Amino acid sequence: MSQVPMQHVGRLEAMEQRARAIAGAGGLENALRTGAIPRQVDTTLSEGLVLGLLRQGVRKYLAVFGHGSTDLAEALRVYEAAGLTRTYNFRNEVAMAHAATALKWLYGETAAVLTSIGPGALQAFAGSLAAAANGIGVYHIYGDETTHGEGPNMQAIPKHAQGLFGQLTALMGESYVLHTPDGLRAALRRGALAVHRPFRAGPFYLLLPLNTQSARIGQLNLEALPGKSALSPMAVGDPAAITEAVRLIRAHRRIVVKVGGGARPFPRRVRALVEAVNGAAAISPGALGVLPHTHPRNMGVSGSKGSIAGNYATDHADLLIVVGSRGVCQADCSGTAYSSAEAVININADLGDVTHYNRTVALAGDIGVVIAQLLEALTAAGGPDHSRAAAWQEECGAKKREWEAFKAERYAHPTLADPLWGRPVLTQPAAIKIAADFARSIGAVKFFDAGDVQAVGFQVVEDDEPNQTVTETGASYMGFAVSALLASGLAERPRYGIAFSGDGSFFMNPQVLVDGVLHGAKGTILLLDNRRMSAISGLQEAQYGHDFKTSDGIAVDYVRLASAVPGVTALDGGSSPEALRAALAEAARHDGLSLVHLPVYYGLDPLGGLGAYGVWNVGNWCDEVQARYHSQVI
Repeated sequence: MSQVPMQHVGRLEAMEQRARAIAGAGGLENALRTGAIPRQVDTTLSEGLVLGLLRQGVRKYLAVFGHGSTDLAEALRVYEAAGLTRTYNFRNEVAMAHAATALKWLYGETAAVLTSIGPGALQAFAGSLAAAANGIGVYHIYGDETTHGEGPNMQAIPKHAQGLFGQLTALMGESYVLHTPDGLRAALRRGALAVHRPFRAGPFYLLLPLNTQSARIGQLNLEALPGKSALSPMAVGDPAAITEAVRLIRAHRRIVVKVGGGARPFPRRVRALVEAVNGAAAISPGALGVLPHTHPRNMGVSGSKGSIAGNYATDHADLLIVVGSRGVCQADCSGTAYSSAEAVININADLGDVTHYNRTVALAGDIGVVIAQLLEALTAAGGPDHSRAAAWQEECGAKKREWEAFKAERYAHPTLADPLWGRPVLTQPAAIKIAADFARSIGAVKFFDAGDVQAVGFQVVEDDEPNQTVTETGASYMGFAVSALLASGLAERPRYGIAFSGDGSFFMNPQVLVDGVLHGAKGTILLLDNRRMSAISGLQEAQYGHDFKTSDGIAVDYVRLASAVPGVTALDGGSSPEALRAALAEAARHDGLSLVHLPVYYGLDPLGGLGAYGVWNVGNWCDEVQARYHSQVI
C-alpha cells in the first residue's frame, strides 16, 4: 500500500486551503467571523482536533510519533506549514511530558503531549503524574487500539477487554476515548474544564483509536467547538463562616499560616493575611517566594525535612490557617504537624482539600477573593489583639535566627574530605547556596530535581517572589528538573534556567542534552554527583543503621559524556566555592545548554547536611507516627 489513496489527496488539498485561509485571516476566530472559512466543514477527526485545540489557544505539540499517530501527524504538518501550530519532536515521552508541565507551570502556555499507542503512551502517562500532582493543565493525546475488533492491536494492553487505556488514564485524571469522531465536541468541552480551570487543573487524556483519526466528520460546526473555560472567581457565600473565622482569629494568639502551592498566584494577599493575623508563615516547598525569605513572619519550609523555625511554628500553634495546601504527607508530617492546634481555618477552592482537617471552618472559594473577604471582616471587627501575639512573634523570630545561624555554620565550612573522591569536595548545602545566589544574580529560574538535592534546595533557597524556584514536590519525579529546562526552547518568552540535579536524576533523562540543542534551550544543568541516591541512603541509615543498594560507585565522566553532544558546553565545577562560581559564570555565557559536573560530599559529618525536623510515616517509624496521628483532634 505505497500509494496515497485518492480520497486522502482531496482531503489534503481541502485541509491545506483551510489552514492557509485561517492563517491569512489572522487566526481561527477571525476566519470564522469574516467568512474566510465556512462555519461547517467536512473534515477528519485529526484535523477537527487540531482546529478545536486551536480555539482553546493550544498551538504547541510535543511529540514522539509512531504508527499510532501518523494521521494526526499529517494534520499537524499541514497546520505548521501554514504557521498556525508548532510541533517539537522528542526522544523520550517522560521528558517531553515534564517539558510540557514546565511550559504551563512557569510560562502559562498550554501544550499537548502527543504519543503513539502502547509503550510511548505509558511513558507519557507516567510523566503526567507530575502535572497531576502539582495541578498543572496539559493535554495528553495518545494513540489507541482500533474500534472494529478485527484482532489485537500491536502494543495495546494484551487483555481481552474494551477501552483499557481509557480506563487507565481515567484513574490519573479525566479521560475521553474518541471511539466516535462526532464525540469531539464533548471531549473538548471536558478537556477545557480540566486543563484551563484556575484551581486544581490537571492533565486531560484524549485517546485516539488508529482508525478514527482519519475518519470523516461530516459538517463539523467549528463555532460549536468549545473555547477556553472562563470561570468567575468564587467567594464564600455564607457570612456566618467568615464571622466564625474572624472569631477564631481573635480568640487565638499562636497562629500559623500554612502556605501551600495553591497560594502561588496570590502572594500579596497571602502576605497581607499573615501580617493581619499576627501569624507565623510555614511554607510548603511548592510555595517558595510567596512570602519573601527575609519577611520576619516567614519561618521557612515545614514538614518531614523542613526547617527548625517552620516546624517549631507548626508544632506550637494553637490555630492553623491553611491557604492552598493539600496536606501532603511530607509537608504535613503525615498528619502530625499541628499537634497543638485547637481549630483550623482552611482556604481552598477544592472541596476535598478545604475539608481535609477536623474542627475546620471551610472557606471554599478563590484564594484571592476569600482572603479579601476575611481581611475586610477582620478589620471591621477591630482586628486581632496585637499585644497577645507579641510573645509568639518573639518565639518564632528566635527560632528563625537559630535556623539562619545553623545554615551559616554549614556555609562557613563549604568543603569536607570525602573518601569516595579521595579529596575535599563541596557539600550540597554549600554548593546549592552558591548556585542559588548565582541564579539570583543573573535572574535565572531554579529547577530542582528529586531526592536530597531537592530537599536541601528548599531548605537553602531564599526567594522574594513565586516561580523564582520550581521544585516538583508533588510527585518528586526524578529527571523533572533537567527536562523542565527544555521548556525554555519552546516558550514565547523564555527565561534562563539552572537545573539542580543529582547524578541519579540526570540519568533518568540524559537525552535532554540532545533535545535541548535541537530546540534551542538555554540553561545550565548543575549535576551534583555523589554516586548514590543519597536521600534514600540517609533514610536507610537513620532507620536501620545501614544503607543498602543505593550506590553503585561507578565513575562516570559526565563532562566527556555531555561534550559528545554538539552545542553543549560541559565544565568541571571543581572542589571549591571559587571554582564553582567560575564554572557557573562560564556556563551562563554559553548561548545554549551547558552542564557543570560537581562532585559533592556524602557522609555522616553533620556539617555535610541540613538535617530533618519533622516526622514521616515511612519504614520503621510508622507505628510511632501513626500513634501520634490518631492522638490528634484535627
